[in-house]
Amino acid sequence: VQLRAYGGGLVQAGGSLRLSCAASGRTLSSYVMGWFRQAPGKEREFVAAISWRYGSTYYGDFVKGRFTISRDNAKNTVYLQMNSLKPEDTAVYYCAAHHSIATIESTPWEYDYWGQGTKVTVSS
Repeated sequence: VQLRAYGGGLVQAGGSLRLSCAASGRTLSSYVMGWFRQAPGKEREFVAAISWRYGSTYYGDFVKGRFTISRDNAKNTVYLQMNSLKPEDTAVYYCAAHHSIATIESTPWEYDYWGQGTKVTVSS
C-alpha cells in the first residue's frame, strides 16, 4: 500500500484544515487507516483511525470532538477534518495503514504502511 498525505499548511488558532491521504496499491477493505502526528522532540501520537470496511472510528483523547476522520471509497482517500485548531496541534501529520478489518489500533508499531507526512503549523 502506498500512501500520500497532503493538505497541511499554516493556519491561525481557531482555524480549520483538511488533510487528505491518497492510497494506492491494494484494496483497502481489509485495512484500518490512521492518522498520527509528531511534534518536534515528542513521540508519535495517535490522532484518529477508521475501519475502511465498516467505517467505525476511534480518536485520540485530545481530539475532543474537534477532528473528524472519514473516507471516500471511490477516491481511495482518507480525510482528517481538523477544526478549532490550537498551537499545540502543530506537528507533522502522518497517515498509516494497519492490516485489520475491524480492530483499530492506536499504537504506531501496529501500522504496516506509512505516508511521508504533511506539516501543520498553527499560529497563536
